[in-house]
Amino acid sequence: MNVLFVCSQNKLRSPTAEQVFSRWPGIEVDSAGLNNDAENPVTPENVAWADVIFVMEKMHRNKLSKKYRQYLRVKVVCLGIPDDYDFMDEALVALLQARVPPFLPSPR
Repeated sequence: MNVLFVCSQNKLRSPTAEQVFSRWPGIEVDSAGLNNDAENPVTPENVAWADVIFVMEKMHRNKLSKKYRQYLRVKVVCLGIPDDYDFMDEALVALLQARVPPFLPSPR
């Protein structure tokens, strides 16, 4: 399963998610940002690559749907995580660990 995490800049939330789930069995992870000046911008290729896409906020889902509608063939899950956290912030990691696993294959 290919999992893409998306936020605005790809500096704090989505890279944290990528790191937290990088060793989850049965998945490959990547992260990207929707802003034009993102560290690693979302591309049609990584949208098409993903089996599930996690966005941090509703505005990310809206922007993703508008800009990449023709490539979106998968579930987009909004995690409802505001831009209030630093990279690898303990509270952010806890939120991700609580909200993401129900959508992933069970670890064995």
